[in-house]
Order: sequence, then C-alpha cells, then structure tokens
Amino acid sequence: MMSWAEVTGWIRKGGAFLRTNRSLPVKNLELLIASEPQVAAKFREYKLHALLLIGGFDAYHSLVQLYEARGKYPQFCIPMVVIPATICNNVPGSDVSLGTYTALNEIVEFCDRLRRSAKSMKRPVFVVETMGGYCGYLATLAGIAAGADAAYIYEEPCGIQELQLDMCQMVAKMAQGVQSGLVLRSDSANCTTDFIYRVFSEGGKGIFSCRHENIPGYVQQGDTPSVYDRYMGRKLAAKSVRWLMDTVAKWYRKLDDTVYCDDANTAVVLSLQGRFTPVSELKPLTDWDHRLVKSQWWMRIRPLLKILATHGAAHQEPGIKAEEVE
Repeated sequence: MMSWAEVTGWIRKGGAFLRTNRSLPVKNLELLIASEPQVAAKFREYKLHALLLIGGFDAYHSLVQLYEARGKYPQFCIPMVVIPATICNNVPGSDVSLGTYTALNEIVEFCDRLRRSAKSMKRPVFVVETMGGYCGYLATLAGIAAGADAAYIYEEPCGIQELQLDMCQMVAKMAQGVQSGLVLRSDSANCTTDFIYRVFSEGGKGIFSCRHENIPGYVQQGDTPSVYDRYMGRKLAAKSVRWLMDTVAKWYRKLDDTVYCDDANTAVVLSLQGRFTPVSELKPLTDWDHRLVKSQWWMRIRPLLKILATHGAAHQEPGIKAEEVE
C-alpha cells in the first residue's frame, strides 16, 4: 500500500519509482498453461480484483500472455489494462506512448547543440544515433523537428545507392552555401553508424568534414518529463482507474469477494486518444520478432523529411513560372 504523501511530486520527476521488470510472466505460453507459475499463485494469494500495467512492449506482451492463459487460471479473469509508457513508441494499440515526447525533446535539443557548435567548425556533417529499437519513430520525428538531411531506420532499409545519393545531395547543399549537415540513424537500422560515417567522409573529402561520435545513449530518455507527458500521464491514469473501477463493479461477485470476467474487452491497451483496444484484436497486428506494429501511422509522414531537407533541390527547378499557371 502507498499513501498520497509517498507519491507527491512524482509527476515532475523522471524515472520509474515503482521499479521495473522487463521479464515476462513466463518465457512461453505453453509453460504458463502447463503448470501454475508464481504470478498466478500471487494473484490468488492477494485476491487481486484488477491489474494496471505501465510499460512498453513487454507490458503489452505480458498482458497477452495473461489473457491467453485465462482458460487455465481463473485468477487472470480480472480487468487488466496497459498504459503504454516507452520512448520506443512500439506498443500496439497506441499512436504515441508516454515518455516519447520527453525523449524527442532531448534528441532535438542534442541536435540543436551540435548545430550551434558547427559555427566554430568548417562545414561539419554530424551523424547522430538515436534509440528506439526496431521502431524508427524517434529518428523520424526528431529528424523532421531538427531539420535533418536524412534519417535512416529499420523500416526502410538503406543501401549503398541511397547513401551515395544522400551524400551527393549533401555535397550539392554545401556548394550552395549550407554550412552544416545532420544525419540521424535509428540504432537498429541496417546500415551501421560507422558505415554511414565512412560513406559521407569519403564522398565529402575536401568539401565537408563528417563527425560520428554523436551517440546520446540513455541521456535521450530524458530527465524532467515534458509538459505533454505530465498532462497525459495524469489523464491516462485517471481514465484507466475509472475504467477498472467500473469494470470491477460490473463483474464483482459478492458471495466470495472475487471478480470474474472472461470477456475479451476486459484485457485492453489504453491509447493516448482514450481508446480501450482488446489485446485479442491487437495480437494479429503485431510483429513479435521485431517488437513492432505491422503498420505504423507515422511512416506516412516520412516523405516530409526529404521535402523539408530540399532533397533533390539541386536537380530541380526552384518553382514554376507565372505563365505556366493556368
């Protein structure tokens, strides 16, 4: 049990004061169904009426395991909800996870500082590596916000031809008076940071200098939560607790002081848009090998990167003539 005094001030602090555990209830579903795991015994011992999980893909995966084991263990037949909280933004059922905007702020600020330092250098090109696992959300959105010239991610494999094209575009920009460049790479992109650095360094000899020792690492997870994450954290917590209370009241059995609900709509993921989506619907949409959603909404805005970076501007007319307008 925790008192209000113990949690006062948490909203303005970063970190996980409840502590974290990335391990799943069991390593595989067959083991969970074959023999009663410790987690099922604890559910029975404490007579849990509801479960709220705060976390990333592992929290979602844990809920899927518990939901699929309901037929074997009635202890798991209680209302369960996941609040997505991870900078990777890879939880199915949610467009944006808590913590993502804080991480984006850190990455963009890191890139801005590199840009400012470029004033004392001769046409530097910075290669920055972001976190996010196989999800390229951070690299993409940070690239757009920081004005990156390119952002390489796992979802769009890049080859030597793409790298060479971007390198040539960088050379063309420098020839037009641009004084610095910025290239982002998600940490699971198929091209390594060192390889990207070598390609740009070789192609830019005599034109620009490439700097690749720019890996913010865990610093990009942030310190003080952003305003948006603070607000949404409170909002999602209140909404999930209200949903749990209403669902418990609906399925409560007064005779033995238990809650029993085997409906698929009682094991859900809560999105920042306020939607409660059953994990039974989300499981087929999940890329389990790469811990991703199979179809990611933000991929549709990837073309903005090249548009804002004036990609190909050196090979195109800057606009249309007045007489060409009908």
